[in-house]
Amino acid sequence: MVSAPLDVLLVNYNTAALLEPMFTALCQSSSADELRYLLVDNASVDNSLECLASICPEALLIANEHNVGFGRANNQLIEHLQGKYALLLNTDAFVAADTLSKTLDYMEAHLDCGVLGVRLVGREGDLQPSCRYFPTPLNVFVARTGLARLFPWVKMVDDMAWDHASVRECDWLPGCYYLIRREVIDRVGLFDPRYFLYYEEVDHCKRVKQAGWKVVYYPHTTVVHIGGESAKSVGELNAASRQISKLQIESELLYFRKHHGLLGLAAHMLLVSLGDLILAFKALLKGRGWAVIGACWQHVRVTWALLRETKIASQPTR
Repeated sequence: MVSAPLDVLLVNYNTAALLEPMFTALCQSSSADELRYLLVDNASVDNSLECLASICPEALLIANEHNVGFGRANNQLIEHLQGKYALLLNTDAFVAADTLSKTLDYMEAHLDCGVLGVRLVGREGDLQPSCRYFPTPLNVFVARTGLARLFPWVKMVDDMAWDHASVRECDWLPGCYYLIRREVIDRVGLFDPRYFLYYEEVDHCKRVKQAGWKVVYYPHTTVVHIGGESAKSVGELNAASRQISKLQIESELLYFRKHHGLLGLAAHMLLVSLGDLILAFKALLKGRGWAVIGACWQHVRVTWALLRETKIASQPTR
């Protein structure tokens, strides 16, 4: 194992029950000689603060009075970085014994790698999307409407049609285990503060790749990711039997305006409206009732309302 000073960044929001097993797994993982913990609690209403102080008293801990979002909370820790690498780790992600040593060794051996992610599995060992393509108005539309067979050439955000057993350069990585070279943060920064939740890593990886570094999926160690524990507290709406939060819709709008321009944003809005129409029509044909149609209407209504509230996707609502 290569010795490389590592800062571990954790943002907590109402996940007190997960903190002890998460830290236990982290401490049992072969680690760098210098390992520092930088923590932000995002105004949890459970006993997270007490747990953090008890489990990891040596950590630098920032206790926010209000929930500022995932990206902004991580950005609060930038000024405290000292290591050669920064690991963003979710509180519902549990590393293996070899995770830190293997991923740090890879980064040391591949200087063109700016961000590294690993193989992610769920609680029952089911493979999770771990190596993703950038979202576009078209692939978001295709995924939501289930029309992939009509668009076989479209690269879907979550392409699961490969064995995930080989190292692979990809577009972006989930932020539950997100290892970043410090030089990347110094040059590119961390997260765009306009994203309260969702799309932070997508935007960051796009900027990392534009700056000339690679974003790499590394499969030779596995992290168990429960997923969605913090987001359970976020108000969500049901759209075509899937829950899509208003925060995700807003971040999607901000992302498409930023990286696809006004024409791309217009295409996205058109496809959102068309997609909800298609889903409603499919529900009628299958006799699934007015509940699904109502959910489709709610989704398109919320999306257009957020377009206005964000001033045509130019600024966040919070």
